[in-house]
Amino acid sequence: MNREEAWAIVTEYTASDSLRKHMLAVEASLRAYAPRFKGDVEVWCVVGLLHDFDYERYPDVAAEGHPVIGARILRERGVSEEIIRAILSHATEVTGVERVTDLEKALYAVDELTGLITATALVRPSKNIADVTVSSVKKKWKDKAFAAAVDRTEIERAAADLGVPLDEHLSIVLRAMQAIAPTLGLDGSLVT
Repeated sequence: MNREEAWAIVTEYTASDSLRKHMLAVEASLRAYAPRFKGDVEVWCVVGLLHDFDYERYPDVAAEGHPVIGARILRERGVSEEIIRAILSHATEVTGVERVTDLEKALYAVDELTGLITATALVRPSKNIADVTVSSVKKKWKDKAFAAAVDRTEIERAAADLGVPLDEHLSIVLRAMQAIAPTLGLDGSLVT
């Protein structure tokens, strides 16, 4: 499966602009990580794009919801087991698929973090991710009321499991998202 085919599935199943942007942010983050782990950039990007494609239609994270139904849909479309397994691994507690490969660990490590970085950018007066720094993310990180649904401990554990120091992990994901700021709507264009 290539990126164009993956994006077609995303647009078929996901109407929400914010969820599409989340998947694009995860894709960019995995694109940044793939060379570090000698991963196939195309495969890593497809995983990032597709990891939540079924969430809007099947939001219950359970045996009969996300990402289990998504895996079934992808199998029916002939998507590789490497991609499907990585997607299933980002919900280990539901699927039982443990994160073993660098791709699986990276997906889990960047998934929640992209949401925290997006929220950090959106509360800045400029609404521009170019104005976000690792230190500004860390400042928001300490405020447990800010983006309260983001499990900071989970991100710390995931970065450690990936073998990347937390500050470096924050920097890699932030830079990846900054590189596609207009696509994410985080280029200041939301300021009215």
